[in-house]
Amino acid sequence: MVVGDGAVGLCGVLAASRLGASRIVAMSRHETRAALAREFGATDVVAERGEDGIRVIHDMFEGVGALRVLECVGTAEAMEQAHGSARPGGQVGFVGVPHLNPQLPMRPWFNKNVGLRGGVAPVRNYVGELLPEVLSGALQPGRVFDLELPLSEVPEAYAAMDERRAIKVLLRP
Repeated sequence: MVVGDGAVGLCGVLAASRLGASRIVAMSRHETRAALAREFGATDVVAERGEDGIRVIHDMFEGVGALRVLECVGTAEAMEQAHGSARPGGQVGFVGVPHLNPQLPMRPWFNKNVGLRGGVAPVRNYVGELLPEVLSGALQPGRVFDLELPLSEVPEAYAAMDERRAIKVLLRP
């Protein structure tokens, strides 16, 4: 299960699919991002958030939640969504850069026995395996770049991503 439908979340869906996950749930409220998540391998898309989203995820996974959850946003709300969506004894990986140093209440994680692991991706460990797939076109993570602008329009690029008009902007010199 993937929390977040930005470039990181969509690449998380792509990675889960590449690694052979049989069921991949993407949380998305944006039609174009949900469509790309499906193309990348998502089997289900959930638009609900908060307690409603947690309820939907629990219902989808035998009433107890997902075994593995990937948090790809970096906000306290996304981490709460990930924790709430995980089943007892499940695992949450966080790859979303933490925003504003959110505090993590450890007692609920401890009581639910949910593991937590995350950090910066060790890209050098994977580049030798993945780069040939990207260069051959077998793996297409670049599809998250859905808007191209000249370098002189950096402010517009950030505005487009902030306003959800673009997933990720490719800047050209």
